[in-house]
Amino acid sequence: MDQALVDAAKAQAIASFPSGEGGAAAVYLSDGTILTSVGFESPNEAANLCYETGAYCEAFRLGKSVTASVCVIRCGSEEPFAIVPPCGICLERLAIWRESVEVAVPDREDSKKWQSLPFREIQPFYWAESPAFAGDT
Repeated sequence: MDQALVDAAKAQAIASFPSGEGGAAAVYLSDGTILTSVGFESPNEAANLCYETGAYCEAFRLGKSVTASVCVIRCGSEEPFAIVPPCGICLERLAIWRESVEVAVPDREDSKKWQSLPFREIQPFYWAESPAFAGDT
């Protein structure tokens, strides 16, 4: 995880949402490729997709592992971008790469900064690794 990945997400957000609110995601693949994606908003909110979904699907289609993931949002054109941690659904999507993936999260001391954490620190008790599900994942 590095600033280049964060900058790629910001660039995609600006390209897709030049004014107003918006966001985007960027991921590193196991071969060093950066993929970016934006969210999908539908009149039916149940059909909406997170900013990260497109990049995760593309990584899976390419047969590559996601090694780092970042999501950025801004609330308005003049607002700075903020790093947001993955939602529960995106954590489930990242779980297929849980052994190798790092995730950007906001710094608890200074929201203008970010840090990178391994999946295991974000989800230390991942449900599918429970002894109750041994052999099912």
